Amino acid sequence: MATLQRLAIIGNSLPRRCGIATFTTDLQQSIAATTGDPHAAIIAMTDQPGSYDYPPTVGFEIHQQAESQYLRAAHFINAGEYDAISLQHEFGIFGGPAGEFIVPLLQRLRTPVITTLHSVIAEPDVHQRRVLEKVIAASARVVVMAEKGRQLLASVYGAPAAKVVVIPHGVPDFPFESPAAAKDRLGFTGKTVILTFGLLSPNKGVEVMIDAMPAILEHCPDAVYVVLGATHPTLVRDQGEAYRDALMARVAALGIEANVVFFNQFADKDTLLEFIAMCDVYVTPYLSEAQMTSGTLAYSFGLGKAIVSTPYWHARELLANGRGILVPFRDSGALSTAITSLLTNDALRLAMRERAYALSRPMIWARTAERYRALFESVMPGLRTVSPPRPLPAPAARKEAVLPDVKLTHFLSMCDDTGLFQHAVHSVPDRSHGYCVDDNARALMLACALTEAGESPLPDMVTATFAAFVQHAWNPDLRRFRNFMGFDRRWLEPFGSEDSHGRTLWALGYCARHDSDPSRRSWASHLFLEALPALDEFRSPRAWAFGLLGLDAFCARHPGHHVAEEMRRILADQLLRLMADIQSHDWDWFEAGLSYDNARLPQALIATGLATDSATYRQAGLTSLRWLMRQQSTPSGLFRPIGTDGFGQQRSAPMAFDQQPVEAAASIAACLAAHRAQPKGGWIEEAVRAFNWFLGANDLSVPLADVATGSCRDGLHSDRANENRGGESVLSYLLGLVEIRSAVGVRSKLKPLLATHVSAG
Repeated sequence: MATLQRLAIIGNSLPRRCGIATFTTDLQQSIAATTGDPHAAIIAMTDQPGSYDYPPTVGFEIHQQAESQYLRAAHFINAGEYDAISLQHEFGIFGGPAGEFIVPLLQRLRTPVITTLHSVIAEPDVHQRRVLEKVIAASARVVVMAEKGRQLLASVYGAPAAKVVVIPHGVPDFPFESPAAAKDRLGFTGKTVILTFGLLSPNKGVEVMIDAMPAILEHCPDAVYVVLGATHPTLVRDQGEAYRDALMARVAALGIEANVVFFNQFADKDTLLEFIAMCDVYVTPYLSEAQMTSGTLAYSFGLGKAIVSTPYWHARELLANGRGILVPFRDSGALSTAITSLLTNDALRLAMRERAYALSRPMIWARTAERYRALFESVMPGLRTVSPPRPLPAPAARKEAVLPDVKLTHFLSMCDDTGLFQHAVHSVPDRSHGYCVDDNARALMLACALTEAGESPLPDMVTATFAAFVQHAWNPDLRRFRNFMGFDRRWLEPFGSEDSHGRTLWALGYCARHDSDPSRRSWASHLFLEALPALDEFRSPRAWAFGLLGLDAFCARHPGHHVAEEMRRILADQLLRLMADIQSHDWDWFEAGLSYDNARLPQALIATGLATDSATYRQAGLTSLRWLMRQQSTPSGLFRPIGTDGFGQQRSAPMAFDQQPVEAAASIAACLAAHRAQPKGGWIEEAVRAFNWFLGANDLSVPLADVATGSCRDGLHSDRANENRGGESVLSYLLGLVEIRSAVGVRSKLKPLLATHVSAG
């Protein structure tokens, strides 16, 4: 495979003071620090020629309004024989209408270009649309930092799905620490600090936060709001410091001068990290949703800060599911309530901090640089392309293929007396990411499934541990299940996502029907009914589907239960309405895009149709599942799960990677449910095809399952398997295996379908 040796990056560069300059410099330094130490040079866009003391890493300057310099830069890059070009694109840093001067430069380059878009405009004018479409056409790949960017590129600009990649904004690798030491160093000892950082301009919404301060001070009289950042240079050029002066006058009018501090300076990275480290709450009260990327938000998340923000696009994705608190735009009352709730609840604030820090580790610059480097190398000339899958060996003549035995060695190694760990590093449990109710609920289902299918059961103590985790996850005050728990047994959120609540209900319903212990069946039934009403408020189709699957099992144990039967009807009708609203001649689905655990939606309707003798539910489930399985097929007929790279794309062909075990497990279960509804529909063959994915009948001909230990790799990348073997993956494999063994027998007669080259790793 080609190795990156020389990289050219086109963008702003420090010491120019702006977010693009900081990003470009961070990317250059991080790429240069990767294995192999490639040469990474910057071609710097300059708004004031001769005014910046650029470091030696800047090999060429382009005055943004000098059109001829763009062509000279193209000659410089071509002469440098670079392996790849990285363009940092933002409207406003290139010359010409909508920055069109950059287009001729790109069109003259002989080396593949990867463009990182720092913003994607949802409603472009004619010039912006034309220029960005040309930039996309000239690029081998386009990087955005949020899924919203991917969606807009497809729907607004017609960008090919295969060309767009999501790589989150990089963050510094900074230790998780108490704010106290940084407060001492910066002179804020004993204060509760709220921080906003960035170039000051009216769209930042600082005035809304200032208006929230009096209410915050009623509960936290020692609170200080720190506004760090110079006024935006363009604003200074056009209006001077009028905006900053207006903010300071607002502070004076409210009589809170002692509690609002302005630092009119462009902070270098070390200073910025020190200020973020000292804050108790970071706030981004931006006024418009149309912000695709916020470096300050990413940095604060990466340092493990409790964050309150308005729901602009980047914040909506990064802070979803309890990773921060979102408040409406221009609502100082909601802002003060959210911030006060964090400042007056140390446990809540610490839990949010710990969760943000843990979830941001894949975003540190070293990991981000690895992703960029792999992307650069994937488009370089001489790249070794992935070979097509090798044909699977046929079973020995006239012999029946033998399904793997159920091995629980790895699964049990992933458990302790608290529950099942979420993640593993290779096959070693990773304690740093703790536990989640999602996986422990699935583990409870596995325990019940083993008994139900006549397999060797888990020790009852282990099953009881999973049940205890689910019980402890229940928050009776909020009537919701928590999801994420740290290794120290502290919950990292007051409640989890709608999907995790629905999945836990499913496990409880399954336990109520299938557990071998009568007392535990009774416990599961009672907790199921306590948690069931929350479904009525949910908007997630997957939460509805998980709830329906739980109701299918619960109602089989408790037939005629009025509340459960009514909820089942409501949820099934909601899924039907979704499908009716979205369905078209070539799109038999419930949403405009495909995501994760897709097959659970048709499975839920099929199961509900069978239980209630409703042909409408049953047929909708079969139609949508047949369509989904066509999407999950390679041209040669192998099972290809919906790739994570394509999650959320609107009515487009699925992306091939990354492929996840959870999709195979869901497809197996859904096809087996379809077989019960339509015995001659070929559904058993479809289920076995999906199971064979675990055994190596996939795009790379790589076994995911280690049949000797029962472990399962976390998925397929475009060029390799993910060697980590976490909780979700092992459960997906084991649940799929138990269901297949139960449905077709240990010695399968489906000789042409079942892969026989299973591997021990």
